[in-house]
Amino acid sequence: MTDDISSEQIATITAFVDIQAPPPEGLPTAHILFGTNQSQPAEIAAARYHQGLAPLIIATGGVNRHNGIVEAREFHRLLVERGVPNEAIRCEDRSTNTWQNVELSLPFLHEALNLGLTITAVCKWYHRRAVHVLKTLVPDIGAFHVITWDPVYAGQPVTRDTWPLISEGRRRVIREWEEVPRRVTGGSFKDASLVNEAWR
Repeated sequence: MTDDISSEQIATITAFVDIQAPPPEGLPTAHILFGTNQSQPAEIAAARYHQGLAPLIIATGGVNRHNGIVEAREFHRLLVERGVPNEAIRCEDRSTNTWQNVELSLPFLHEALNLGLTITAVCKWYHRRAVHVLKTLVPDIGAFHVITWDPVYAGQPVTRDTWPLISEGRRRVIREWEEVPRRVTGGSFKDASLVNEAWR
């Protein structure tokens, strides 16, 4: 499976797509959960809410093409089930892709920024497009953070170590590696860099 990619290339690709950049310890931030049919983002956000670190949670995602759930509504259900009050949650439930996750959440993102809250994205560890879409559509975002998680496909966790060995992981990681630079060069994505443990 990895015969056509050298260990050096794997390391380079992994470093490029790995967007982990958590907020400083103890800093409350607004959390935007990028749409998915997996529950980890809601679990992360709920735990951080109860630590006083996620006073505003923006759930995104419309109908999931694989199982038909409305991702943001499922996030909302999971958050409330875990003791997060409704007034702390905002829902964008119409998006079909990463760009729309952010575009249709702009009122909530601006609400957070107007409250003086830094933004923290909660997304798959390799979801580099999320970083660039935030930078592109929210030009006043300033420095922002990312908390990541490892998705599971066909019962296999796609991690920083296993992705080259799992077909679904390999396809998704390579997509980020190829698409982001192409779109930055083409001008549809603004560039973003990790500086002093935050994306800018």
